[in-house]
Amino acid sequence: MPDQVFPFTIHGLSFYSRFTIRGFFREVCLLVQTAWAIFFLWLLGAALTLVCLARQRFLGAAAHDARRATEDATPASVEAAPLVSVLIPARNEQHRILAECVGSILAQDYARFEVVAVNDRSIDATALILRALAATDARLRVVEGREPPAGWLGKPFALQQALEVSRGEWVLATDADMVFDPAALRTALEYARGRNSDALSLIPHFEAHSFWERVFIPTWGWGMLILYPLDLVNHPRSPLAVGIGGFILMRRAALEHVGGFGAVRAEVLDDFRLAGALKHSGARMLAEYAPRLARTRMYTDFRGLWESATKNWFAAHRFSLTLAAANLVWVFFVGLLPPLLAVFSGLMLLLGGGEFWRQLFVPAFSAWVVCVALLALINKRFGVPAVYALTAPLGWILCCAVLVSSAAGVLGGRGLVWKGRRFYERAGVRPPQGKR
Repeated sequence: MPDQVFPFTIHGLSFYSRFTIRGFFREVCLLVQTAWAIFFLWLLGAALTLVCLARQRFLGAAAHDARRATEDATPASVEAAPLVSVLIPARNEQHRILAECVGSILAQDYARFEVVAVNDRSIDATALILRALAATDARLRVVEGREPPAGWLGKPFALQQALEVSRGEWVLATDADMVFDPAALRTALEYARGRNSDALSLIPHFEAHSFWERVFIPTWGWGMLILYPLDLVNHPRSPLAVGIGGFILMRRAALEHVGGFGAVRAEVLDDFRLAGALKHSGARMLAEYAPRLARTRMYTDFRGLWESATKNWFAAHRFSLTLAAANLVWVFFVGLLPPLLAVFSGLMLLLGGGEFWRQLFVPAFSAWVVCVALLALINKRFGVPAVYALTAPLGWILCCAVLVSSAAGVLGGRGLVWKGRRFYERAGVRPPQGKR
């Protein structure tokens, strides 16, 4: 079919375009079909999200009779309870909730535990805060951390130093921004032992108070809900494993079997990788949602959010440029394209556009409605107002920007920065081999 000059008019303004009529209709049909395909993908995602939400279970505090526990707490019964060592790496935590975190751990109603806090070369008042707390409770021991040796990142080495001076049969690795319910340790230990588990990670409530937290946290929380369904994660034959650094309770024997925290010495995503190492070694690794037992606020401002996310996101893609590029393409087509098409086609309809724009608007807008409705449900689980679901495109764009920056820092050799330390730069600790 020959090329033709085809006139079209919008509000009295005439435009001319040279094109092949057959090619034009083919492209028009392809765009509308793409919009419908994305809509059906969102329907599939809606079904998957609703199933995951319906099957989501929350671990609550185990029943505890304080009066009876006090009566039964004979020296022999206390000694029979396994000793738990709580390990806290702390670096530059002066302006965070360090005192509240340590206080909530020392307030646990479990009978027998110790706390080892490592001051990981802080340049603020972290050491003073820790030593003031230790002066009031003999169960807290403060260790002055050393600089990481070659091949080690800061957090894994801090945890390894704490492990080496601890004595517990069970080890709880946590973060300095966690706050525990008084029953958290006892409940987790009873749950793990009752299921003959070697390790248990509790997924806490992630607080979101600022604008950017409310835009960002539900977005990746939604992804985790779908990509890591706990029914599958907790199946012993599944390769999936989940570890949240704020709460990983492990038998010492299982941890030492994989080499302690040396197993993840160069991993910035140390919690997930440690969970994977434990599971792949044959240990029984479990994860459970426990928003009533533990909570954390990971970021307090945009800078903290950006640094924390960029240090993890390329690692979450196993340092694979292919996986990262595929994710960016997926987010564009499924997350960003529907609202863009809906807005543009809606404007064209308002300007007097014809049938094509209506055919494009219907699937694009429908996909966007499904997205907003699902994100509103996810927001409810995170305690975020439903209206923030309308900021979904901003959340997708932020996710993409974080991933691009994370990949560029690692692949470009300049490295990434977290709490004043630069890592994965060309001359320093590089990402684990065989994963890019």
